[in-house]
Amino acid sequence: MISERRVCRVLGQHRSTQRRQPRGRADEERLVADMVELTRQYGRYGYRRIAALLRDAGWQINDKRIERLWRREGLKVPMKQPKKSRLWLNDGSCVRLRPEYRDHVWSYDFVHHRFVHHRTDDGKVFRTLNILDEFSRECLAIRVNRKLNSTDVIDVLTDLFILRGVPAFIRSDNGPEFIAEAVQKWIKAVGAKTAYIVPGSPWENGYCESFNARFRDELLNGEIFYTLKEAQIIIEKWRKHYNTKRPHSALGYRPPAPETIVSMDQRPIMH
Repeated sequence: MISERRVCRVLGQHRSTQRRQPRGRADEERLVADMVELTRQYGRYGYRRIAALLRDAGWQINDKRIERLWRREGLKVPMKQPKKSRLWLNDGSCVRLRPEYRDHVWSYDFVHHRFVHHRTDDGKVFRTLNILDEFSRECLAIRVNRKLNSTDVIDVLTDLFILRGVPAFIRSDNGPEFIAEAVQKWIKAVGAKTAYIVPGSPWENGYCESFNARFRDELLNGEIFYTLKEAQIIIEKWRKHYNTKRPHSALGYRPPAPETIVSMDQRPIMH
């Protein structure tokens, strides 16, 4: 049998490492409890967003510590996304319309009824019209109804123009509701410009496509809506959470439009 002294000398370890039991920090149990509670509330968030929410709640922690505890507790760590190359048009020119400031480029898109989750419990379908500010990533509006057409597009845009002013560009695909003559005339009349993507190239409307994916993954795929009114209320509540609380990776894990004043009864309940 080889002695402990000899083994430690060969491995280059101090003998005390074989006797001292590692101890976690005094606050680790409370931190894990808060982390698990946030994971339960926001089941589709990875450890980086959970870490951002914990810091917002007052914890002085970094992502590495949360990642270690996350793995120790057996929580799922989302797979890394593959890197994406630049977008190029057929003529070889790179797509250059990029948002440079708030209200520079808005984009909008429909989330269509072909998805099974876009139904209320009675089997009837509904659609949503999602409008984003590409620079701030803020979701400006989500209109929910059984049917949505060009009149609804003008109606939602009118409300936003009154509240926020007119953007320089509005990006969309070539859906009939967006290329309708009435919509184009209205946008031109208020001084904005349309920016239609190449047909069959949804990735050119990447900001909206990314938002729609989060919208489905974090809300629609996990909810049963019994009525259209319930869907409208829950979706609007989620939109406000997305804008004011949800950490956004492209913004340094800050929300797109954080609340200036948060009353104490609205803060997350922690240990």
